[in-house]
Amino acid sequence: MLLFNWICIVVSFNLLFWLLMIPLIMSVLYVWAQLNRDMIVSFWFGTRFKACYLPWVILGFNYIIGGSVINELIGNLVGHLYFFLMFRYPMDLGGRNFLSTPQFLYRWLPSRRGGVSGFGVPPASMRRAADQNGGGGRHNWGQGFRLGDQ
Repeated sequence: MLLFNWICIVVSFNLLFWLLMIPLIMSVLYVWAQLNRDMIVSFWFGTRFKACYLPWVILGFNYIIGGSVINELIGNLVGHLYFFLMFRYPMDLGGRNFLSTPQFLYRWLPSRRGGVSGFGVPPASMRRAADQNGGGGRHNWGQGFRLGDQ
């Protein structure tokens, strides 16, 4: 997704690199907002609305405070292009899937799962070592010294 969005922003809109950051962030935010359409999000001063409106609220907010809305608008357009080509057209309209992850990315960054334990759960080898020590892996540190004792 990032590679496609980056290519669309740089090539199609012919932007300078210092303008790349906000459109790329907004394109990712747009895709997230479309995938989580019904989630309620909070914005400035606790304003609550559905996530599908968040990219447009940010665009409007930047317009109100006097910023340039071109970056946000380009990000929303590129995000919409990605969302349409990746999800809407193939799934809803029954069209061809134009976007897929290139194989060289799978070679560089394999999508292998496993080998990592869940959050807050030690790996199985650590649990076995703790059970063998008895007492859950605690150490016998001794009694220590009380404050004030000489």
